Amino acid sequence: MHDDRTLVEARLKRVLTERIRPAVYPESVPLEVGVWHAPGEPVPVAEGLAAPREPIAVGTPWGPPWGTSWFTVSGTVPMEWTGKIVEAVLDLGFNPDKTGFQCEGLVYRPDGTPVKSLNPRQQWVRIAGPAEGGEEVRLHIEAASNPVILDYHPFLPTQLGDKETAGTEPLYRLARMDLAVFDKTVWDLVMDLEVLGELMQELPVEGARRWEILRAIERALDAVDLQNVNGTAAAARAELTGVLAAPAVPSAHRISAVGHAHIDSAWLWPLRETVRKVARTASNMTTLLEEDPDFVFAMSQAQQWAWLKEHRPEVWAKVVKAVATGRFVPAGGMWVESDTNMPGSEAMARQFVHGKRFFIDEFGVDNEEVWLPDTFGFAAGLPQIIKAAGSKRLLTQKISWSQTNTFPHHTFLWEGIDGTRIFTHFPPIDTYNASLRGGELAHAARNFKDKGVARHSLAPTGHGDGGGGTTREMVARAARVRDLEGSPTVTWETPAEFFDKAEAEYPNPPVWVGELYLELHRATLTSQAKTKQGNRRSEALLREAELWAATAAVRAGAGYPYEALDRLWKTVLLHQFHDILPGSSIAWVHREARRTYELVTEELNGIIGTAQRALAGEPSGGTLVFNGAPHARHGVPAGGAAPESPAAAVRAAPRPEGGFVLDDGLLKVEIDGRGLVVSAYDLRAGRETVAPGRAACLPQLHPDFPNKWDAWDVDEFYRNTVTDLTAADDVRLDGVTVVVERSFGVSSMVQRLTLAEGRLEIDTEVDWHETEKFLKLAFPLDVRADRYASESQYGHAFRPTHTNTSWEAAKFEACNHRFVHLEEPGWGVAMVTDSTYGHDVTRDVDEHGTTTTLRVSLLRAPRFPDPETDQGAHRFRHALVPGAEIGDAVREGHFINQPERRVPGSAPVEPLVTVDDDAVVVTAVKLADDGSGDVVVRFHESRGGRVRATLRPGFPVAEVVTTDLLERPTAEPERPGDGIAVALRPFELVTLRMKRA
Repeated sequence: MHDDRTLVEARLKRVLTERIRPAVYPESVPLEVGVWHAPGEPVPVAEGLAAPREPIAVGTPWGPPWGTSWFTVSGTVPMEWTGKIVEAVLDLGFNPDKTGFQCEGLVYRPDGTPVKSLNPRQQWVRIAGPAEGGEEVRLHIEAASNPVILDYHPFLPTQLGDKETAGTEPLYRLARMDLAVFDKTVWDLVMDLEVLGELMQELPVEGARRWEILRAIERALDAVDLQNVNGTAAAARAELTGVLAAPAVPSAHRISAVGHAHIDSAWLWPLRETVRKVARTASNMTTLLEEDPDFVFAMSQAQQWAWLKEHRPEVWAKVVKAVATGRFVPAGGMWVESDTNMPGSEAMARQFVHGKRFFIDEFGVDNEEVWLPDTFGFAAGLPQIIKAAGSKRLLTQKISWSQTNTFPHHTFLWEGIDGTRIFTHFPPIDTYNASLRGGELAHAARNFKDKGVARHSLAPTGHGDGGGGTTREMVARAARVRDLEGSPTVTWETPAEFFDKAEAEYPNPPVWVGELYLELHRATLTSQAKTKQGNRRSEALLREAELWAATAAVRAGAGYPYEALDRLWKTVLLHQFHDILPGSSIAWVHREARRTYELVTEELNGIIGTAQRALAGEPSGGTLVFNGAPHARHGVPAGGAAPESPAAAVRAAPRPEGGFVLDDGLLKVEIDGRGLVVSAYDLRAGRETVAPGRAACLPQLHPDFPNKWDAWDVDEFYRNTVTDLTAADDVRLDGVTVVVERSFGVSSMVQRLTLAEGRLEIDTEVDWHETEKFLKLAFPLDVRADRYASESQYGHAFRPTHTNTSWEAAKFEACNHRFVHLEEPGWGVAMVTDSTYGHDVTRDVDEHGTTTTLRVSLLRAPRFPDPETDQGAHRFRHALVPGAEIGDAVREGHFINQPERRVPGSAPVEPLVTVDDDAVVVTAVKLADDGSGDVVVRFHESRGGRVRATLRPGFPVAEVVTTDLLERPTAEPERPGDGIAVALRPFELVTLRMKRA
């Protein structure tokens, strides 16, 4: 037989595009359209529905950036359409390739009932089927004219990312507003031909199945009368029945499709727009669930559910009804799909506390699956937190974006720093916006790395970010490939159903130990410094607010601010979303975040101040120092208050060669005439910290223009060019502080260096006006270390300092929380920070030995999506701690993040709890969330070893019980004796709940 394959395939493509698809709507009549353009921000639905309309014609421009227009369409079903399926086809001026990133609409019936969303791939609204001629049609559309930020030439600077700079010119042009007959038979023919045509393209040319499909398609095309597609579609479909009925082979890969719409809680739109995106998508999905009995939809992020409940009760009512069927599934158990690298220990725990509790309280659903498809890598401390929250499974997809190395598994056990293992799955379909097209399904089957021992994978299916979720076309594809020869099988299932099957078939999967590092988006550890500082400082204030409020409640009978703390935690957790905290959102988002953090700070300081005044007693001219850190300092116990102790004296003197010498009896630091640290001598150990011939505290400036993803990425070639900022405008002594002033480019820097108890404190102020530059602070250390520790949640993780393999080389920018620690046996050095996360560590060897260079990342200046990223004044605080063991690093990291507070008062405050071993770090002291008055204490082993310690409550305790993060008992209650004995494994996390006697 002659090979006419390409001829038939080309014929299919043209006939589908030019004849069959257009015949889906064979008849149409225009609708009348009226519009009201809402001034300013979006208005309540009732106001939008009631507002007066003005006529508007198809082809008219509408919609300034970030505006809202309320359209009303009306018409009458022609009498000759009686008995037919009728739909409204409503095109607001969509670009079919920008689903979720442009204008969107939500359709309402005249009574205000939400129907479904409008977007490029879902422009239809079912009116009737069968229709009655003469029926009146009236629909309202709440249309958002959101600008396209990530355009065809992506990453170009744009002013569209903030309403204050976006302008007022209309962005869209009304395209189609029609009533139309929907020919279901033709639509089904389109789906048949698409599924078979896409499957055929993925099958081997030498295989019989490909040719069987080709001949069936050829017969179907022969059966179509191109002048009468609607009259011949049924005959064409009949020619395809046989090839569509052939069952899949027993060894076929099995895909669990989960309806999904990944909606970033903020990104290229502000938070307020996400509220509406969620409402549109949820309306779509509840409608689709009603129409298809097999379809299952999962929605994560409790915050988004809470927005529906608060802002869109009419949509919420539909969602509640759908959840009751078991097919609209609360997923993930987190408040938002947060970043997991930068949130601190307690914040990461509270993501689960607040997320899971919302789903439990609202629906009685306590799911076990963590759903984080788009998060930019995963910290090594996360598995223990997942387990402590009562979950046991994780789904993500983002690691497939890694630039250098391909992850070796799709289903595996992920082991965290404490040894906890979590069953984890990466969908081999390599997208969290799957459409179930043939190419995607074939890729999933080919790509699946666990073939031979497992055959199940998951496909999150639907358009995200306002694209409306799963479409009826996707559902139709799933129906056709449920059991189809040559294709993986596809079944709609909940996340739990998938994981049950995956775990059952793969009881001994491989193990991956340590962080899941994303070899991409490394610059998100630095972009938008004020957002990151707001997060870190809010976390510290929340710890203090809970601690002192609980102490005041127990010690002084003060009221505990349950509602305020709950609200403030949720606000901070929201801003840990994986495009807010990482700094990859538009200017509007970060402008609002800065203001939000200011308000959070003000309110939390108010709570702290109220509690401390209740505890401090009468001023009587005295001052109490409140120590909110988890370690004693200056004679003040952790979590307590006492009179201030005098600080150790620091001596400052000129340096003969220029500059100054600082000495506090523990550390002697030499700062040269350039304002650089040329010596940091540990007087106790008799050991130099700075590498021979090198200078530390060295500002360095790099060009920073990544190949793409400007706010997200720093590419390794940035290191090829560096400018050492050694020139100083002034180096002077201010008391016992050395002040260094520098200017560079169009920016300036002031650093204040001083000693305190054996550490060099570095206060850096930068007035930053560079663009596409990366500012770092370098510390070349006289330390030979093959690895170093950086703090993660409830512990620390190790990373290599060398680049033996591509996996190690790819980690050229990494995350720390409060400290980075390097050591040789018997001596180490720590760098602690109050607000930065990004850093790098490199090593080199010369005639003096090994130099290990730690550099902290301060500022970047990408121009997309916020062209003014980080412009302006910034302040950072760091401290170099020579001679530090890992326990010292832990302690000093807490000290710099939890400053002492001085309050007028005369009554020392005893801590609510004390621990007799500093290796045990208490991260939370609070009252139980249920309002019972019980005291909850959370703590962990912090050094990576085993410890036996005694925890002593500072109040009478009737019973104590170990709980999970949600404060639910996991063991039988006990009556404490003289303290509570605890034996902890490395990094083990424990939560205790104490009932007051």
